[in-house]
Amino acid sequence: MLLEFLTSLIILANKIKRHLLMKVEQIYTGCLAQGAYYITSNGEAAIIDPLREVQPYLDRAKRDNVKIKYVFETHFHADFVSGHVDLAKKTGAQIVYGPNAVCGFDCLSAVDGQEFKVGDVTFTVLHTPGHTMESTTFLLKDEKGKDHCIFSGDTLFLGDVGRPDLAQKSADMTQDQLAGMLYDSLMTKIMPLGDDVIVYPAHGAGSACGKNMMKETVDSLGNQKKMNYALNQPDKESFIKAVTEGLLPPPGYFGLNVAMNKKGYESFDDVLKKGLFPLAPDEFLERVDLTEALVLDVRTPGDFAKSHIPKSISIGLKGDFAPWAGAMIVDVKQPILLITNVGEEEEAITRLARVGFDNVVGFLDGGIDAWTSAGKETDSVNRISAAEFANEFKEKESLVVDVRKDSEYAAEHVDEAFNRPLAFINEWFHGLKDSQEFFLHCAGGYRSMIAASILKARGIHNFKEVDGGFNAIAKTNLPKSDFVCQSKVLP
Repeated sequence: MLLEFLTSLIILANKIKRHLLMKVEQIYTGCLAQGAYYITSNGEAAIIDPLREVQPYLDRAKRDNVKIKYVFETHFHADFVSGHVDLAKKTGAQIVYGPNAVCGFDCLSAVDGQEFKVGDVTFTVLHTPGHTMESTTFLLKDEKGKDHCIFSGDTLFLGDVGRPDLAQKSADMTQDQLAGMLYDSLMTKIMPLGDDVIVYPAHGAGSACGKNMMKETVDSLGNQKKMNYALNQPDKESFIKAVTEGLLPPPGYFGLNVAMNKKGYESFDDVLKKGLFPLAPDEFLERVDLTEALVLDVRTPGDFAKSHIPKSISIGLKGDFAPWAGAMIVDVKQPILLITNVGEEEEAITRLARVGFDNVVGFLDGGIDAWTSAGKETDSVNRISAAEFANEFKEKESLVVDVRKDSEYAAEHVDEAFNRPLAFINEWFHGLKDSQEFFLHCAGGYRSMIAASILKARGIHNFKEVDGGFNAIAKTNLPKSDFVCQSKVLP
């Protein structure tokens, strides 16, 4: 009995010890290349830059028997809608931004250097403007008061820094002025910290918030001081030039997401309830006519190619779904009707809501099988293999449209192919005529199917899309080049 009692005491003591000790967890979402953070200490928790759907954080806190005390926001995000408003409503937590933040809901705009206690640890506000005016880095000190890590938001990435061109209008400053401000923030607030401090950024490789991010999501500040190009510029002028060169235009939905994060938004629970509305084929058609909804097909590119509803747009869930939805769908208020695989409806609605598309008004019950069983009209994409492409390609004659990024195209491409990045399809599709046959490809087939669906919806059908994209084409004997000079006008 005594042994059992002592054993139970040891187990209880270990539980108490784990409960008291600080825990930092990165919750990374690959589709958005975004890192949210869950920090606990002695019965209390803080969430940093949470995603739109907050139930996972609530479940985690309940499991750990901790109270969520603060929701720290590093800035007003442009690339996703944060879950700060819903999370605060459901937990009573205080939303905390850095200086200069003006919210349309209850929030605390902290002052530089202000401290916040969570259990036995301390968060210190380091105001680091430049990416945006309110951008803030949160320095976490452990139970002994030692600098442990920074949550750097979009101020400092791994291998890069935040782009300084997004807040020009709201700050009434040029991107060069913001870049200079970012330089000062990094040099005075971040660089003086110890090399052993851990860096937890808001984004990694694939995010449109930077241009040169590493695939890793956690690093030491000391390593960043050594290898991050932006931190190794000889002076402010060089820094400004380095970080502003090669910036692509931001996706169109960025500004709308900023507004939602500043002013507040519809509860995600209500968005989900509205979207999870099953529609039989006839009801689906009626809803399209009634609402002028966009029909969004989120199945795989291969499934879309075989059979789809005419004029529907393909953006596959199994890929960079949310960013491409944000880039391709011009209006976040556009009513959307979904075509999904059975059981994937909630995931699609959730991932659309993450980037501010809250107006899903239903989905096709039973998916494409129900549509075909009802005898409704379908369309298809003429998808061919890379080997078939190589056999059909005629040098000096075939028209090839490569929808990869400029940098991908510049590295290597099919000789004489035209580079027309998917992100700018609204600008270049006018140069194509349905009377002229052409080939269409990207790197692997995901982006080219998005392009194919948009072209078909606009009456352009006389093309063949290459399955596997350039990754497969590179293995053929087709002539390739890295020569990038070409006509800006499609023949």
